[in-house]
Amino acid sequence: MTDAPPAPAPGRRSNRVLAAFSAPGLPYSAIGLPLAVSLPAFYSQYVGLDLAAVGTAFLLVRCLDICFDPVVGWGMDRTKSKWGPYRTWMAAGTPILMLAVGFIFYVQPGAGFGYLFVWLLVLYVGFSITTLAQLAWGAVLAPQYDERSRLYGWWQSANIVGVLIALFIPTIVLQAGWGTYEDGVRAMGLFILISLPVTLLVAVLIAPEPQVARGETHGALKAWIALFARPVVRKVLWCDLFLGIAPGITGALLFFYFESIKGFDRGQSQIFMVLYFVAGLMAAPFWSWLAVRVGKDRALQIASIAFAALYALIGFLPAGNFTVTAIGLFIAGLPYAAGLLLSRAMMADVADEVRLETGEDRMGLLFSFLSLTTKLGYAISVGVLILLAWVGFDQAPGAANSPTALTTLTLLFLALPTGLLVLSAVVLRAYPLTAARHAQVRAGLAEKDTAP
Repeated sequence: MTDAPPAPAPGRRSNRVLAAFSAPGLPYSAIGLPLAVSLPAFYSQYVGLDLAAVGTAFLLVRCLDICFDPVVGWGMDRTKSKWGPYRTWMAAGTPILMLAVGFIFYVQPGAGFGYLFVWLLVLYVGFSITTLAQLAWGAVLAPQYDERSRLYGWWQSANIVGVLIALFIPTIVLQAGWGTYEDGVRAMGLFILISLPVTLLVAVLIAPEPQVARGETHGALKAWIALFARPVVRKVLWCDLFLGIAPGITGALLFFYFESIKGFDRGQSQIFMVLYFVAGLMAAPFWSWLAVRVGKDRALQIASIAFAALYALIGFLPAGNFTVTAIGLFIAGLPYAAGLLLSRAMMADVADEVRLETGEDRMGLLFSFLSLTTKLGYAISVGVLILLAWVGFDQAPGAANSPTALTTLTLLFLALPTGLLVLSAVVLRAYPLTAARHAQVRAGLAEKDTAP
């Protein structure tokens, strides 16, 4: 038994609609950056937690959060609302996220492991609900093959702008003399708390949520196993996992690498990260354009290989030379945006094929798998902090580290991400859901949805 046939799929969405839909990506990514980069160092250096304890807390919470995502996706697929199931979930998750942001960013020195663990867990619950709902909403907002590359290009651009805002806020606080780096981290939290409800309101008032024939969803575990059995699903998930671990390692170790190996201070390292993300923002439209020309899978393979080659060259940048290093980081960041935007667009196509062949809408569950692999990748990447602690690495600025600790840091920062980026391209070989195949899928869905 299914719902009434939905209205015909819309054509090209206006830039206004795509910008409004993407707006919540600003605070979401502004949360994501501190989780990967600023907060581990903040809690170890300012709050006073041991580095290994910080890494353990983040690792445990991310492992628990991984189990939560598929449950949320399954719940979204079972939700029926005239207002739109995905917008409903976004609105419900926002207060949870705001509460956790307040406690995480406005912590006082001396807070213990339990404080970090509990509020990280709450934050990840809210983060999972809101980000997963936005991704699935985008898939129904732009059902066409090429239009999805465009929509997720906008979405990724908003994410990178949010990252840049989060990066600039502590720098502005420091340079303007308004406070310390710790005050800058709290200012990031304030930006997030203000922008979360504002951008949500903009999105729900301007961007529609088209209804689809959802069908009846059956047993969650059975559905998960059936989806994992599909080769196309496994290819996208393996690719996304490798693409999640690689930049996660970069984010976790960037400050340590450029300060301990290359001899730069925290302010200079912050600039390198800004240039890295600015390059990703500038290049995002190119990867959307390339996906239209050669297909999403081929464009993602090209981006992954280019990313691996450019990233490996970071190791050859001269120590202490700010200008050359800044240029190198900018160039290395050019492929950064491709992975997230293209893998999401590809999974939306997969959901269409699943709905055609099974009659069930599994959009939320499939995007929860992507969320799972991305978070698993970042959870694994945070584990490098534990490895550094085991080899005796001291994260304090100016600390004297042993050759073993510095060599381990270099290998973890350069060699491991490079290899993973190459693997992300390899697993997409013989990808079956091409533009031609998706056109057949959309034609089949159109015929099925309009049948009496």
